[in-house]
Amino acid sequence: MIVRQFISWIRTAPAGERAEATRSLARAWLISDLSEDDRGAAEGALLMLLDDPSPLVRQAMAEVFARNAEAPAAIVQALSLDQPSIALPVLEYSPLLIDADLVDIVATGNSETQCAIARRINLPTSVSAAIAEVGSPAAALELIENAYAELAPFSWDRIVERHGHLAAIRESMLVLEGLPAATRLALVAKLSDTLAQFVVARNWLSADRAERVAGEARERSTVNIAARSRGEDMQGLVRHLRASGQLTAGLILRALLSGNLELFDASLAELSGLPHARVTALLHDRGGASLQALLIRAGFPESTFAAFRVALEVSHETGYVDTVGGAARLRRRMVERVLTHCETDRQAAEPLLILLRRFATESAREEARMFCDELIAEEAIAPPEHDLIAA
Repeated sequence: MIVRQFISWIRTAPAGERAEATRSLARAWLISDLSEDDRGAAEGALLMLLDDPSPLVRQAMAEVFARNAEAPAAIVQALSLDQPSIALPVLEYSPLLIDADLVDIVATGNSETQCAIARRINLPTSVSAAIAEVGSPAAALELIENAYAELAPFSWDRIVERHGHLAAIRESMLVLEGLPAATRLALVAKLSDTLAQFVVARNWLSADRAERVAGEARERSTVNIAARSRGEDMQGLVRHLRASGQLTAGLILRALLSGNLELFDASLAELSGLPHARVTALLHDRGGASLQALLIRAGFPESTFAAFRVALEVSHETGYVDTVGGAARLRRRMVERVLTHCETDRQAAEPLLILLRRFATESAREEARMFCDELIAEEAIAPPEHDLIAA
């Protein structure tokens, strides 16, 4: 009886009053002890109000039903497809929307609706994948910052591919602790490409020079990222490097000259097709024949064999690097030993010597920077000399 009176009254009531009455009716449907007939009549009235010309009425329903698992499923479904101001709370909170619904709305909705879905708690991988594939940059950013979203590795890669040129996306991803090493490296590549394009557009560097500088920066970043990678993460990084054409003899030599034997071993295992344990055993054979056979199988040019042999010998002499920073920097002693040997080796090709000279300059500059940093740190700790004299 009450619902019939409500339906009769609402036809002529102002929009604001209709919205408040609708809110009350929706709450009554959820929490009041209505008879079966009144409950059915109330749901019918609410369904009718989905066609109300005022968005205030539908918005009132959305606010009441958005978070409730007992809400009428048909009404929630209709509200989720309404205009953004009405649909957003339903899309962000409603437990009644299934994954297929959300994927479809991501594909057909605008940035606002995509962002609302990206903020959902316990967002499944299928919906995250849809946002990564077709979502706006704003939706991708919401997804990255959603600690409750499940993302498959390919979704991370797709976000990098589509939006990695945007600083906000890169910054949000790079601070994540569990970001796969391969994805982190892809972000660095996006950044270096963006910077290279910028300096070329400003005529600060030629295109060739900018590309070379960007390539060197990518190599340094690769070794730096690899120094923090272990196990499957390292294997994923190496596979990414090979697939993207970055797993070159120059990069692998840089890893060895930085003392990063894990990246060196994993790279040779990937290129040779041998098990990682077998590669490690061969590299610890001091005879040298095993290393040469392994390098041949990995497809390295013969002109690089001596450089790898000498670098590995020095690595065995100096021992393993047990710090992240140590495994990310070229070690000057190793570089100079290899360069000195190759300069007297007739089989060493000129490109290899150019690379080693570049490594020598880089390692010398890095060592000088570290020395100066240590001096400054000691100066900050030690009291000034005149204070000691006065004391």
